[in-house]
Amino acid sequence: MLTGRHGFFSCYEAFIHIIDSMFNQHAKWLKVCNHIPWRRPIASLNYLLSSHVWRQDHNGFSHQDPGFIDHVVNKKAEVVRVYLPPDANCLLSVTDHCLRSRSYVNVIVAGKQPALQWLSMAEASKHCTAGVGIWEWASNDKGGEPDVVIACCGDIPTLETLAAVDLLRTHVRELKVRVINIVNLMTLQSPSEHPHGLPDNEFDALFTTDKPIVFAFHGYPWLIHQLTYRRSGHKNLHVRGYFEEGATTTPFDMVVLNRMDRFSLVNDVIDRVPLQAARAAYAKQAIRDELQDHKHYIREFGDDMPDIRDWRWGGGGAASRTVRTDTLADNI
Repeated sequence: MLTGRHGFFSCYEAFIHIIDSMFNQHAKWLKVCNHIPWRRPIASLNYLLSSHVWRQDHNGFSHQDPGFIDHVVNKKAEVVRVYLPPDANCLLSVTDHCLRSRSYVNVIVAGKQPALQWLSMAEASKHCTAGVGIWEWASNDKGGEPDVVIACCGDIPTLETLAAVDLLRTHVRELKVRVINIVNLMTLQSPSEHPHGLPDNEFDALFTTDKPIVFAFHGYPWLIHQLTYRRSGHKNLHVRGYFEEGATTTPFDMVVLNRMDRFSLVNDVIDRVPLQAARAAYAKQAIRDELQDHKHYIREFGDDMPDIRDWRWGGGGAASRTVRTDTLADNI
């Protein structure tokens, strides 16, 4: 990079810890260089982490560790940036931005398995520029107050969140839900601690100060609490993420084992939103039965149930929200 070239390091998420100390040295060097006037800005060092924790069909427990993010956010805010694009178009937008940036360490977390496409390229560019925003097409609270805010950060958390919202529209139609997607993790932090942090009034407008927040996160859940502890609505925040459960198993079973699946998210919402007792009981029973069916099916067939594996967004009826992209090249 000191010769004028760009830094790009692609690695399995679990194995990037091998160069923890090298990242430390570079981040600290950048921090010092920012205060030396004769040092010119250099191209950013960009980490792309794939083969991540939520897709372990052929590996297992040894390949499950999203903790590099935690390691990175401990460094100086003027140096580090962390992005978790929810789909391929957002990945393209984020990567374009990172490769044009200077004097940062950028971390991008994105799976390499086939995935659903949620946003057009124009929508993705706007969303990634903001770093966080309401997905209006997935929400139904416009013009009023939400009963619950469901937030997601990461590609698999986004998938499970939208599937959970789809279930809520089946079982609890009257519920007003606001869906928020986070691409730039550092927007969650207070602006006094990170330059990308949302001002408190904007954060409160998005997440509210008094409504329950169910948050599906790619990594360890306590990192979200660490980043948001200064926010006024933190007491309402319930985070689901990875907590050291899983093996070589099906994609959906990984999220079930860590209770970040669509059914667990629906349960979390029902537990936090006042509903008629009978309505809540029937919804919980339906969810329990679905999870039992899942367990029996994967034991018998070694694969996820078709209605899980082939799920598409139905809440908005927009076909553009459910385009499967087999490879990034296909999407380009």
